[in-house]
Amino acid sequence: MELKNALEFTAHWDRHAWVMFTIWIILVPFVVVITRFGKPRPSAEGIPKASPKLGRKLLWFTLHRAGLFLLTLASLFAGLIAIAANGGLSTSLHAFFGNTTIALGLLQLVSAWLRGTHGGRDPSISTPDQPAFIPGDHYDMSPRRRWFEAVHKTVGYFTLVSALGAVATGLAHYWIMAIAIGLGLVVPLWAAIAIALEAKGLRHDTYLANFGTGNHHPFNKSRMDELTGD
Repeated sequence: MELKNALEFTAHWDRHAWVMFTIWIILVPFVVVITRFGKPRPSAEGIPKASPKLGRKLLWFTLHRAGLFLLTLASLFAGLIAIAANGGLSTSLHAFFGNTTIALGLLQLVSAWLRGTHGGRDPSISTPDQPAFIPGDHYDMSPRRRWFEAVHKTVGYFTLVSALGAVATGLAHYWIMAIAIGLGLVVPLWAAIAIALEAKGLRHDTYLANFGTGNHHPFNKSRMDELTGD
């Protein structure tokens, strides 16, 4: 938009459409795919605590945390600009989907702060022959962690569905052929990529990737006990 004076805006809805399309249909799904399929293959040692954040073993999590944080804030900023240019909140279906998408995105950021402690191997007191582990919500898969994962993952997918609705209804208000074509191509492309990566076995278990494959880890042990009936 262009600021004409202190109280009046000229809206450029094509720019708004392109920004939101890029954020929610291209960049956010890219981060989700990296998060889902970019974890390292589970190993005996898992992901060491000293692993570089941009290294192979932690790049997926760095992109997940930083990428979605920045993209959600950018979307919030773009949404506030649209509200200001519109002269207030709209009651349209597009506004409902758009506001819901941003609200769910912000809920994701808040929920991340409630995930609890990590736990796992403590390098300060571990030796190669006698690794030491400290408790944590993630390491122990406490009820808090289980509820966090249930909410965080489910709300995340509903956010993408809401974003798809926002783009589709936005096109009903302001038709942009290139975005319509892009939407018709990009969404099936993401689905095809996810199917191919799933078929190749690249969706690794988060707990196994993080802490390792040993049966001495509490969540691994509980799952094995369930399978064997112990």
